[in-house]
Amino acid sequence: MTLVDKAENLPHIIPSLEDWPIDQFAKDRDGFIARLIDFTLDRLHNSSNSALELLTKTIYLEQQRSRNNPWKVDPSDENAYWNSLSKELENSKTTENPDREQVKILKRVVHRYSEEILGDFNPKTFKFARKFLTSLFKRILNNGWGRKHKGIWGNRDDVRKKIKVDGCVDEVRKLFNKGTVVIVPTHYSNLDSALIGYTVDMKLGIPAFAYGAGLNLYDYELVAYFINRLGAYRVDRRKKNPIYLETLKSMASLSLIEGVNHIFFPGGTRSRSGAIEDKLKLGLLNSVIDAQRYCIIKDVPQKIFVVPMAVSYHFVFEAKGLIDQHLRVTGREKYARSKSKSSKLGAFFKLMKNLRKYDSEIYVSIGKPMDVLGNEVDEGGESYDHRGQPVDVKNYFTSDDVLNVDNQRESIYTRILAEKILESFKNENVILSSHILAYAMFSCIEDMNPDADLFEVLKIPTKNIEVPADDVKRKILLAISFLETMDNKPKFTPIFDEGVDAIYNDGLYHLGIYHTQKPVYKIDNNLLSSGDLKLLYYYHNKLEHYEITK
Repeated sequence: MTLVDKAENLPHIIPSLEDWPIDQFAKDRDGFIARLIDFTLDRLHNSSNSALELLTKTIYLEQQRSRNNPWKVDPSDENAYWNSLSKELENSKTTENPDREQVKILKRVVHRYSEEILGDFNPKTFKFARKFLTSLFKRILNNGWGRKHKGIWGNRDDVRKKIKVDGCVDEVRKLFNKGTVVIVPTHYSNLDSALIGYTVDMKLGIPAFAYGAGLNLYDYELVAYFINRLGAYRVDRRKKNPIYLETLKSMASLSLIEGVNHIFFPGGTRSRSGAIEDKLKLGLLNSVIDAQRYCIIKDVPQKIFVVPMAVSYHFVFEAKGLIDQHLRVTGREKYARSKSKSSKLGAFFKLMKNLRKYDSEIYVSIGKPMDVLGNEVDEGGESYDHRGQPVDVKNYFTSDDVLNVDNQRESIYTRILAEKILESFKNENVILSSHILAYAMFSCIEDMNPDADLFEVLKIPTKNIEVPADDVKRKILLAISFLETMDNKPKFTPIFDEGVDAIYNDGLYHLGIYHTQKPVYKIDNNLLSSGDLKLLYYYHNKLEHYEITK
């Protein structure tokens, strides 16, 4: 199936930023924090642990974290705060009413975490971000800085043409006014949040979503200034204590209940191997189930829709570091990390040169919207099971016709939702010429070294690599034939309609275009080589999950 760009110049469904749900939410930030504290405390009180147990574990873990893994972004009073709280907790044991004093301490900790997690939204900052991202993507996706364009910020239409959107665009636009929308994208690059936010705003014409940003990003003051005002909430992956985790989950649940649209990266972090995620983090997904059940039990008229999204790049700026991390974990003693001989300054200037020389495009494919149980939904927000029969989500949260809370049942629902999202990722993945070229090239190198395992192949000196171009083209055709026989065919870009030579040449142009070492390059018209086998392997992995017969 050939991808078609379905989102050209779509009008905004809510033109004024001041009327956007996320702006209304930000204006009530203090009120939301007060509700969040009560919501979180209620969850903690219903757990099997007492306030004393929760505080004891949390304070211990926070003292360890602040001593052993401090970050620049941490509050200046971090050590003193937790040490003081430890003494206060110990003193509470000898008071007239220890339980009451410990609940007071618990409430203060939840308040501290709530303030830390919750971000803000500023329409003026968002409008500036629109201009900045137009400039950024213009430079990444259009060759020649400013050439043939007027104005420092570039032309929005030129950028829109380079970001291709396919899939259920109309359905998502209509569902926005039917309930709360949660977009769950694949995750490859630090560029993803900016790209998806820009695509949602400029291509789909939908108001901004709340999204999670790693607290480590706030180490950079300029970055922190912007993302703190663009609807981001802070996620500190160092914190594993029960109070923080419950506050974070409660924030996600309560904001969904109150109609705040979200972007969740269900993989939790960027794909290190370059492959589509095959496992998802269930914590935030569980908050989606939790929020829907709460709405049903409390008779809140709010339905939650989950929309998978697959993003495809010809390049990932940080691919070299990501695949290195993946190979170190999977290879252990088999993997010997090679040190780069090029200087960082040299690499920077090579990147700048490539940005002027090349252009590229990015593909975004929007999957079929579903409810929190993974059932497909129509434009009106009604759910249908796999037989096409209408279903009432309310029935999934009843036992003996009585609405109830059942954590074991909902953990199963979370796994079902995760499986449906993973299935959608594979169906919506857009295969690019660069991906299939990398797959074919690396497969040829493996065929030429049949007795070598992966890590032995990666150690082959690149100067010894010579692969006939005709062999690579044959591999491309075999891979396409296999993919076209699949029950759920993946999506192909229009270049695949033009024959193997066009696919081959387009792949050569685009594959890893901004890397200092090209994953594939021509020795002559008949032979190919690789400047970096690890990068070639990374882009090859984009097709790995299809298990193509070699």
